[in-house]
Amino acid sequence: MAETTALTHMRQLVQHAGYYPELVLDTVETALAGEQIEAALVQQETTFDGDEVRRHVTVLALTPTRLLVSHTDDSTDAQRPPVATSSTEAVPLSGIASVVVTRVVDAPDRYRPGALPEEVTVTLGWGAVGRVDLEPAGCSDPDCEADHGYTGTVTADDLSLRISATADGEDAVRQALVFARALSAATVRVASRA
Repeated sequence: MAETTALTHMRQLVQHAGYYPELVLDTVETALAGEQIEAALVQQETTFDGDEVRRHVTVLALTPTRLLVSHTDDSTDAQRPPVATSSTEAVPLSGIASVVVTRVVDAPDRYRPGALPEEVTVTLGWGAVGRVDLEPAGCSDPDCEADHGYTGTVTADDLSLRISATADGEDAVRQALVFARALSAATVRVASRA
């Protein structure tokens, strides 16, 4: 595979995350199947579960035709040595239904265009996972005792990454915005060909 600036950048981000970088890179590069990377985003998360520390890294790699979503997790079991699971899903760009970028800004009255938000959440939907929010339906009659069933919404929620300047650093927030812009542009490009 030819080395590109975006591929080099992704490798640097994975190395910087420091979580089994050889395994993570091998998993992503196998899924690339020779395609070039246009943009990448890496998020390493550490969570605490009782006495255990669990780590997780997510790599998003944008190619000309697909979004690769890679997750690598560790699992600890007192009966055996540590185990890591690394998987990659390849989503055709034509299948991406939504790219939602949520910004959290302190002191919005002083916000200036181009200023870095305190945090960014990038939520992607391609139809593999949805969230259903239901509530009892009703009518306008306050004395009505009839069962009106349920009403609700279905929201695409395949992947959501929250990147915070406080926890992840300003550069990580900047990279999340750059990646979200590149992915949005790619979905526009694919939609205009259809």
